Amino acid sequence: MLNLKNSACIAGTIATLLTVTAVHATPIDAAKSHVTATGKQLGVPVTGKFKKITGDVVFNAVQLAQSKARIDIAVGSYDMGMADYNQNIIGADWFNAAKFPKSSFVSTGIKAAGTNTYTVSGQFTLKGRVQAVSFPVTVKAEGANQVFDGVLTVKRNAFGVGSGDWADTSLVADDVAIKFHIVVPAKK
Repeated sequence: MLNLKNSACIAGTIATLLTVTAVHATPIDAAKSHVTATGKQLGVPVTGKFKKITGDVVFNAVQLAQSKARIDIAVGSYDMGMADYNQNIIGADWFNAAKFPKSSFVSTGIKAAGTNTYTVSGQFTLKGRVQAVSFPVTVKAEGANQVFDGVLTVKRNAFGVGSGDWADTSLVADDVAIKFHIVVPAKK
């Protein structure tokens, strides 16, 4: 039979263990990280870069179940290199940044797929639509940083990106490659 003194001791030990083993996410280094999106218009690749991304990552190759990631992208920061294109792409026919200012990815699982290669699964949200996705990621160390590189290919029409005449995939291909380079600094 447990007495109150033993119960308090056990509760204290459990609380200490939970505190020590808690997994804390590390914010990404937004200045060193980047995300681009490339589609094809009339067969010609067109790429733009998102200038504002944030997120948090926990990665432990030994304990993948504890690993997780969340990346948020300000879609209004998409830059194609020309101001009039930028205004068009963030407008209602494309990203509709006024109504849907951010896109996000939240991981639901990470599995080993080879040396420094993993398959990441999760929920991708764009224009208020959510889709389960899975894609390969390579992980490497650069100094004290962890670096995650990969490409997620999505169907833009599944998210309502490019409406009206722009929904025609003979003008603008449905596949869009979202390429990312995410840098996570060492915990301090």
